[in-house]
Amino acid sequence: MRYLVLSDIHANIDALDAVLEAAPTGSYDGVVVLGDLVGYGAEPNLVVDRVRALSPVAIVRGNHDKVAAGLESAVGFNPTAQRSAAWTRDAVSRETREYLVALPEGPRVLDDLVEICHGSPVDEDTYIFGELDAAEALTASRRRVCLFGHTHLPTAAALDASRSLEVLFHRAHGDQRVTFSDGRRYLVNPGSVGQPRDGDRRAAFAVLDTEALEIHIQRVEYPVEQARDRILAAGLPKPLAIRLMHGR
Repeated sequence: MRYLVLSDIHANIDALDAVLEAAPTGSYDGVVVLGDLVGYGAEPNLVVDRVRALSPVAIVRGNHDKVAAGLESAVGFNPTAQRSAAWTRDAVSRETREYLVALPEGPRVLDDLVEICHGSPVDEDTYIFGELDAAEALTASRRRVCLFGHTHLPTAAALDASRSLEVLFHRAHGDQRVTFSDGRRYLVNPGSVGQPRDGDRRAAFAVLDTEALEIHIQRVEYPVEQARDRILAAGLPKPLAIRLMHGR
């Protein structure tokens, strides 16, 4: 099986469309979504419609999805994120809200090889930033490979049988490929489709091949200025437009 892996789209339809053009239907067997379809960007309804049309074989909700759906408050978000969350709650259609409400909580087992989550297999909202976080997540994971999002940073780490952790890459620019070897457990973040934060403003996505036992993280250019202008025209906070330009 070949899975197209999407994470942290954040209502950026321009980035999502560029990814889908770079990985056209027929180049993969199914789509996996790691949460945060909405929030920050100006097109939550278009993004949700596009994702629904992809009929993901597995999907989990993100923290921004929960807030937009009214399942949680934005307490704990920074002021800019709170303003974005309030705008998104008002902007989503009834159909979009119902879809977001129904998104399943992670982690979820995808198959014999892969488990997916938004934040961590320990908790759906936990951030994995350091080596201790990664080791805890790998220990908690129920499969050899755990895919996660939430940080918007392309990251991969491996844990061997002696519980020795190796960070394979973190905040990596450009394409990255990880081959899964016997005796190791892997934690992989494909990066963000709609709001990269690693200094590379290109959209990030991944293709995971369960037969070749590898995942390929890729970057693709998209019309960032168009996404920026959508945010400004919608009246969303200006910093959300600026950060797209710098990928941070």
